[in-house]
Amino acid sequence: MPLPNSATSKREARLRFQRTSRGSFTLLKYRIMESITIRDFQPSDFDGLSEVWQLTNLGNPARGDNLDIILQSIAMGGKLLVAVNSDGMVVGTSWMTFDGRRIHLHHFGVHPSYQRQGIGKMLTRESLRFVMAKGYQVKLEVHRNNNEAINLYKQFGFQYLGDYDVYIIRDLNSISI
Repeated sequence: MPLPNSATSKREARLRFQRTSRGSFTLLKYRIMESITIRDFQPSDFDGLSEVWQLTNLGNPARGDNLDIILQSIAMGGKLLVAVNSDGMVVGTSWMTFDGRRIHLHHFGVHPSYQRQGIGKMLTRESLRFVMAKGYQVKLEVHRNNNEAINLYKQFGFQYLGDYDVYIIRDLNSISI
């Protein structure tokens, strides 16, 4: 099944009412929802993507995530999806890298001003379409106190793998062998 290059959600407004004791309705919440498109990353998205990563604590210089690394990971079978608003502003990201055995989903985040609007679900859905087309298992890591993300992932069938810690060496110059 071919994958679409983008997915679009148009939600004009979300209204929430509550019936009062007198039988009338009170408006509880009103939020204008703009059009959001999920599409493949383009190099011109890098600055906006970096801003989302900074705001969501997904990026820092120590990680070494730069445009060359992104393009290399895509060339090796990965994919980077971005959620953009109607003005072209990057408001969410989902980066999938491939190690030849499974797909790793990471750098998954939504701009704080756009959270709780269904963008995370859209990104997850499109990410899993890519994973299913590849036919490999998918793995992700999430901070144990990020309950909203954990609940989102569980809705799509992710299961807790086990109780283990993750270790990394970021600075190869620090290795003493």
